[in-house]
Amino acid sequence: MLRSRIIPCLLLHKGGLVKTRQFKDPKYVGDPLNAVKIFNEKEVDELMFVDIDATAEGYEPRMPLLRSLAVESRMPLCYGGGVTSAAQASRIVATGFEKVSVSAAALARPALIKEMSEAIGAQSVVVTIDVKANRLFAGHTVYTHNGRQKHKQPLLEFCQQAVSLGAGEIVINSIDRDGEMAGYDLELARQVRAAIDTPMTMLGGAGSTEHMQGLIDAVGTVGAAAGSFFVFKGPYRAVLINYARPARLKR
Repeated sequence: MLRSRIIPCLLLHKGGLVKTRQFKDPKYVGDPLNAVKIFNEKEVDELMFVDIDATAEGYEPRMPLLRSLAVESRMPLCYGGGVTSAAQASRIVATGFEKVSVSAAALARPALIKEMSEAIGAQSVVVTIDVKANRLFAGHTVYTHNGRQKHKQPLLEFCQQAVSLGAGEIVINSIDRDGEMAGYDLELARQVRAAIDTPMTMLGGAGSTEHMQGLIDAVGTVGAAAGSFFVFKGPYRAVLINYARPARLKR
């Protein structure tokens, strides 16, 4: 039986971990291996790593780092960033990662989703979609390349296409809410939940366990992912890696 998951999302940048606000101004928050060790002790549900430079700068996933992270980890891992082929996805899974996320490459060539699903299994294929709220019209616009490249395909249409091609999970990442810690976009979550029946995860906006519980109450079983909430403490955003889950989900 599927259950809701509380997922730290960690951003890789030049070998270290950073946290952004609205995809800008990366702030160094630590070493990825040290973070894995801490989250091991916290017994987190799942851990997601995203290399924020790989797609924008055109380099492949850094396999030596991924192997090191997988060896250290005692929890399920997902990786995204620079994945452009099923062969790469297979190599990432071979290092010990359970899931592989694809974004820009899937928008450019949707058949990649099917190829990955056939290579590593649908349960391991995650499609992450970065979105901004449309200020002039209702709805959201899809972006890639760290929020710099706009795409015309409607969000819900792409979600459904990705699922039909074999995506086992959809991650919706709100650029507007990234790092703001003011809560998830619940209306967006409801729209995506109504459009697909595949597991989904929301990312962007979480600043408390109440925000996470509110998301679960709004859409049912869901992945509640967050970055800032798990790496900052207090109003001055002091770096402190931590983990908490809503009271109703505590083990």
